[in-house]
Amino acid sequence: VIRHRDVRASYYGVIDKFRLQVSEQSQRKALGKKEIIATLLPSAKEQPQQKEEEEKRIKEHLAESVFFEQTLCQPENRTASSGPSLLTVFLGIVCIAALMLPTLGEMESLVPLYLHLSVNQKLVAAYVLG
Repeated sequence: VIRHRDVRASYYGVIDKFRLQVSEQSQRKALGKKEIIATLLPSAKEQPQQKEEEEKRIKEHLAESVFFEQTLCQPENRTASSGPSLLTVFLGIVCIAALMLPTLGEMESLVPLYLHLSVNQKLVAAYVLG
């Protein structure tokens, strides 16, 4: 939060710049930066004509500025992936199937006894699926 504490009519139209820098907590090198321009404007009661001019100037500046400049991160040469890997999908299907199998101790089941899973095995499948 940035607050202008000394508001005077003589400061109307004065342009201030603030720079935001993004960096990782463990490193001091900046990953990117953004300069924000702020202009102190009179209230709507004082000067309604300048409001349109200021909005126009702000929109022009926003159109020209770059939101986030990458300074350190290099674009990687990877092939674009369209979704999850086959291994992930297969593992998900196996976990869902494991959760659908009966639990040890259930007698009224058509599934062979060697496919009955313990509660711990089902918990592992649920954890992996989650």
